[in-house]
Amino acid sequence: MPLCPHCYLFSVSALGFPYEKVRERTLYLQVLDYDRFSRNDPIGEVSIPLNKVELGQLKTFWKELKPCSDGSGRRGDLLVSLCYNPTANTITVNIIKARHLKAMDIGGTSDPYVKVWLMHKDKRVEKKKTPVIKRCLNPVFNESFPFDVPAHVLRETTIIITVMDKDRLSRNDVIGKIYLSWKSGPAEVKHWKDMLARPRTNVAQWHALKA
Repeated sequence: MPLCPHCYLFSVSALGFPYEKVRERTLYLQVLDYDRFSRNDPIGEVSIPLNKVELGQLKTFWKELKPCSDGSGRRGDLLVSLCYNPTANTITVNIIKARHLKAMDIGGTSDPYVKVWLMHKDKRVEKKKTPVIKRCLNPVFNESFPFDVPAHVLRETTIIITVMDKDRLSRNDVIGKIYLSWKSGPAEVKHWKDMLARPRTNVAQWHALKA
């Protein structure tokens, strides 16, 4: 077993090619998560220049997995609008549309839907979700979800948006997530602050989905 989920143990030996030719090559390895009913998901990759390996004897060593360079790690983008109403103490989340979603099914497509969780501190308060859009990587949802959020808990509130792939034969797959709050990533924090600075206004922003 690997020491951590991002490292793998490899053994490298000569493969029967002329020595001079082998030294000019780079060994490329990709680790995949096997799925019986949908497309296998890439976990990471390793590139090993063979001119840096002693090929005269069996070598065993640890290598850290890197994100896949072929773009397979990209999960797509989601357009979301937020509207804060301080009088009604509500935040309305509008899931507008997605683009370039990762294909999760063998046929090169996905059946996406979106789950929206309202979190207070680390506690799940309320969940809502969109309908499933079948066989589409650029779905349009246009679904609005109001949540009750009193002003005194705004700084302890997080909205988690998860894009899912519906699968009839196995467990539904997560395509990607967005965390919106005061303390998320720079793009998410900007959206949150823009929402508060423009009350009663739908503030839309694209977000890159993350694992």
